[in-house]
Amino acid sequence: MSTPTIDSTPIEHSGPQAPKGAVKGGLLDPKMLLKSLPDAVRKLDPRTLWRNPVMFIVEVGAVWSTILAFVEPSWFAWLIVVWLWLTVIFANLAEAVAEGRGKAQADTLRKAKTDMVARRLTGWAPNVAGTEEEVAAPQLAQGDFVVVEAGQTIPGDGDVVEGIASVDESAITGESAPVIRESGGDRSAVTGGTTVLSDRIVVKITQKPGESFIDRMIALVEGANRQKTPNEIALNILLAALTLIFVFAVATLQPLAIFSKANNPGVPDSLALNGDGISGIVMVSLLVCLIPTTIGALLSAIGIAGMDRLVQRNVLAMSGRAVEAAGDVNVLLLDKTGTITLGNRQASDFVPLPDVTPEQLADAAQLSSLADETPEGRSIVVYAKQEFGLRARTPGELDGAEWVEFTAMTRMSGVNLTDGHQLRKGATNSVAEWIRSNGGSVPNALGAVVDEISAAGGTPLAVGEVRNGTATVLGVIHLKDVVKQGMRERFDEMRKMGIRTVMITGDNPLTAKAIADEAGVDDFLAEATPEDKLALIKREQEGGKLVAMTGDGTNDAPALAQADVGVAMNTGTSAAKEAGNMVDLDSDPTKLIEIVEIGKQLLITRGALTTFSIANDIAKYFAIIPALFVTLFPGLDLLNVMRLHSPQSAILSAVIFNAVVIIALIPLSLRGVRYTPASASKLLSRNLLIYGVGGIVAPFVGIKLIDLVIQFLPGMS
Repeated sequence: MSTPTIDSTPIEHSGPQAPKGAVKGGLLDPKMLLKSLPDAVRKLDPRTLWRNPVMFIVEVGAVWSTILAFVEPSWFAWLIVVWLWLTVIFANLAEAVAEGRGKAQADTLRKAKTDMVARRLTGWAPNVAGTEEEVAAPQLAQGDFVVVEAGQTIPGDGDVVEGIASVDESAITGESAPVIRESGGDRSAVTGGTTVLSDRIVVKITQKPGESFIDRMIALVEGANRQKTPNEIALNILLAALTLIFVFAVATLQPLAIFSKANNPGVPDSLALNGDGISGIVMVSLLVCLIPTTIGALLSAIGIAGMDRLVQRNVLAMSGRAVEAAGDVNVLLLDKTGTITLGNRQASDFVPLPDVTPEQLADAAQLSSLADETPEGRSIVVYAKQEFGLRARTPGELDGAEWVEFTAMTRMSGVNLTDGHQLRKGATNSVAEWIRSNGGSVPNALGAVVDEISAAGGTPLAVGEVRNGTATVLGVIHLKDVVKQGMRERFDEMRKMGIRTVMITGDNPLTAKAIADEAGVDDFLAEATPEDKLALIKREQEGGKLVAMTGDGTNDAPALAQADVGVAMNTGTSAAKEAGNMVDLDSDPTKLIEIVEIGKQLLITRGALTTFSIANDIAKYFAIIPALFVTLFPGLDLLNVMRLHSPQSAILSAVIFNAVVIIALIPLSLRGVRYTPASASKLLSRNLLIYGVGGIVAPFVGIKLIDLVIQFLPGMS
């Protein structure tokens, strides 16, 4: 990760790109502001705005100030009124822009949802064709069976119950490469709106009408179903409490002002302070500047943007609560295969037995693997070429050779050459039995090498030959799970974040420990069953931990449902996707790490802007309080450290800055504060230093600059 710097740069990642048509994060686009402006104006409706208590108070104050400006019109009064209304509109604009980004993505997704006609099968059952009828796709119900052939669009979410087909899911994932969907197993789930490219499949519909995957995705990215998260609700309560406190604080200034003015009859009336105390417009201005309007305006946008950042990475969060929970995760459960390792064992070494040269073993290993189409067999051929310079031969080059393909029964592959030379490669027991059946003996050295490789967590494959009627064992191929590059560094980052990583694998404990040590995970669960996963999650949660995990199979569904953050793979079963609270459209298990980082970025952005907003008040005190009472108490002029032009310009400058800073911070709220792995105390210190100090300094600079500009306006004397 890059060094800690505070700006609006998003989390660095190297993963799948956003869906086609997705709006990517960037500096605020003026066109987006203009496009979102009508929505911002519509949000002025008090029935909508009351859900945001801070901005609701600002709107009430703007209405009251407008009435006062009509009663006692002045340049100062109308300028204050204009900027109070702009403050509310800017706050609504932040939320409207965030929602607008989601709507742009929803428009792209909606293109995949057209008026389709489904070929429903009545009376279908395995080995029974059923009767076909055409119906509108929205009329499909759970349990219906439909047939889809090449070139046709799948009419609804479901599971393949017959056949196998290549499916284009680019409308959902943005990835052009087709995927294979087949009946049975964990790759049977299909999504409505995707297109079958080849063959024919029968799909059992699992959705309810209007509740398809695309329907839910459109509603979620548009923000229609976004509910406030517990953290957001708690922060809203805090902001409401602070607002109430400042309402009482400002209200108590009025009797103080009336009393002080009555006891100083020689002090002339001013626009801010007269015989009736503080003017209503000035009181509203003071209240609006002191309450935490900045974070109140941006809070909703931050939450929407968090879900938007996940959608840009092709992850659909079923609720904002899931995104927030990702930021608080303490334990990360990761599958070994495909997540931590490449997924297939790879050849890593050739160990010859005594009196056998490495080159001789490599040549035999490569020849005996040419008929082995498994990933392990392919890796042996490649390893022999790379490490020993052997040309990658093909079976067709050896005329008259009899090739022995690898099968699960024999657990061996090999070749019988025309000169009677025979080669075999496979499981040590199978090769040893083949050697004995050809009159040879198995040397004791073989057992020692096999035990050493097994102890290191690898898989040993023996290589044997029959030459001139003599059967011998040449050596052993060391296969090992290859840990993905950079995984140890990623886990080190997780550790800095206070997250404990646990590797889940079906391997034996010895192999699991070897992989865990190499990858750098904190713990592992070997020979894991669905019950073991569920028990582990419950045990961690009972200890007060929040757990995140990924899964794609029906057997993962209980654990996904139990986990605080359950990320289901889009290629997985419907049961897995229903159980999880997130779906990864790219089906990339390593993305769970990015999801956690995005969740933490959301929480840190919210905390940073809250700190900045509250720190702003200090500078506003120095701008407004001296301006209000300097005529009564000349000594307060010492607090006018900014040397503002006049009480009127000081108050208006504070109100303008209060509004403009909302617009200035919209890009940061949408893209988020850059997150770098660190302990909670270090992150807190960093936020206090940069956003706390910055929140104090920025208003001093901003208000002074605004004062220099507006001091020449009418009514600013």
